[in-house]
Amino acid sequence: MNHHYRDGRKIDPTRGTTLGDGTPNDSDRIEIGPTQLAFSEWAEAGLELPNLQNMREYRWDRLTRHIADRGYAGLLMFDPLNIRYATDSTNMQLWNTHNPFRAVLLCADGYMVIWDYKNSPFLSKFNPLVREQRSGADLFYFDRGDKVDVAADVFSNEVRVLLAEHAPGNMRLAVDKIMLHGLRALEAQGFEVMEGEEVTEKSRAVKGADEILAMRCASHACETAVAEMERAARAGVPQGNMSEDDIWAVLHAENIRRGGEWIETRLLASGPRTNPWFQECGPRIVQNNEIVAFDTDLVGSYGICVDISRTWWIGDQKPTNGMIYAMRHAHEHIMTNMDMIRPGVTIPELSANCHRLDEQFQAQKYGCLMHGVGLCDEWPLVSYPDKAVAGAFDYALEPGMVLCVEALVGSEGGEFSIKLEDQVLVTETGYENLSKYPFDPALMGEV
Repeated sequence: MNHHYRDGRKIDPTRGTTLGDGTPNDSDRIEIGPTQLAFSEWAEAGLELPNLQNMREYRWDRLTRHIADRGYAGLLMFDPLNIRYATDSTNMQLWNTHNPFRAVLLCADGYMVIWDYKNSPFLSKFNPLVREQRSGADLFYFDRGDKVDVAADVFSNEVRVLLAEHAPGNMRLAVDKIMLHGLRALEAQGFEVMEGEEVTEKSRAVKGADEILAMRCASHACETAVAEMERAARAGVPQGNMSEDDIWAVLHAENIRRGGEWIETRLLASGPRTNPWFQECGPRIVQNNEIVAFDTDLVGSYGICVDISRTWWIGDQKPTNGMIYAMRHAHEHIMTNMDMIRPGVTIPELSANCHRLDEQFQAQKYGCLMHGVGLCDEWPLVSYPDKAVAGAFDYALEPGMVLCVEALVGSEGGEFSIKLEDQVLVTETGYENLSKYPFDPALMGEV
């Protein structure tokens, strides 16, 4: 048999020049993506893969139209998730969140320029929608010291020159997040700086067909990883030496094995540490016959966030009647609220008509009723009636939006909490629950 060098460089030797998602079948490529393990699991599950070129064009077109519709000259983005949305390129994403060295300018005519780390302009070359690669958007003190104002002046002048060419005469520039010297420099150039987060959040809220396919794949990968975490916990906890961190580490590893990227939080707790909620996982050894609750907050395959929560009973005894009641109440809460989801229903209507938790659970209910999700937790936020701010979210749901429906049920000073959450797509006629992971039968009182 002849062995060709070109075949040795393939991610999947059984395929031709492209993978099923339309990207190059080249193991030496720059762009990241799912692993062979993920592709094989998705094929076995019968999932349709997204076409990433189409997805990128959809996002670019949607952002461009939102810019033009508002009469802005362009949109300047520093948020790594907005840059990912606009370009589908990544570069040290977590480091970039607190050291903002990347920026993207999308002009009203669709011309897009990225400023990247000075030694890595090549990281977005795979995407022809990115027309130029530059450097010099790093406007933080660690990198620039006492001359950050000089760097900001140079950068802002580049932005002015670009917009003079691609949106002549228009000085209305939307900006999402920017360092102080950067803002001052843009204003000194004569720009009227507009609210960029409003543009990006509204753009990202409605998912295109390929984004939805990507989310289905990411959800499957996440839930497969969660299943591995559950298997490890159920095998390890009864041995008496498995910590919360040990359990959580399984989810991290399995996410990475499928081409996932990171997990935003450390929200896994056990036993009494589940109440109050939001304690981060740590070295506590999980005891047999205890609750383990978690919230994935997982940025997975294709950079898609899968944000689901489950609570498990781990042990050879039965959970208490109080735990079973709380679990059923939490389940009823998310299912009843989910049934309200449909195109045209307004966010204030969702708040006003939601399922009401028992009085004993009101003080510690979750921070929101629902929230959007895409590349991370996104707009909109649906508040409980007593937390809703009039006029903050006066919008109706649209097909293509994806909402996470939340429940946190635990009494103040109680011994446990139940955390549940499903990820739900708004369809043309109602909704589709994208979350397939089962609810613990012991806590549901079914065994």
